[in-house]
Amino acid sequence: MSFYVYILINPAHTVLYTGVTNNLERRLHEHSEGLGDAGKFTGRYQCNLLVYFEISPNATQPIAREKQTKNWTRAKKEFLINTLNPTWEPIDLQTWNGG
Repeated sequence: MSFYVYILINPAHTVLYTGVTNNLERRLHEHSEGLGDAGKFTGRYQCNLLVYFEISPNATQPIAREKQTKNWTRAKKEFLINTLNPTWEPIDLQTWNGG
């Protein structure tokens, strides 16, 4: 099983959301549909565009990374996103080729 830490943005690129999950496709669906707890913040701010993610074989690293990045400044988060996705194009997991 894989675990993910991920960053979502809203269409205006004004709000960033960092999360962690063991099923990124399911979690993105929950965010886009406003289901359960996924819809509270992301639904209010329309954060449903995936721009960054990291994969890990266990939950420990993504949980620690989520806590770490949530304390970062926006500029530091933007730098991180730019390392994987410099154009900030929404990532489609079905077609993503790694940048």
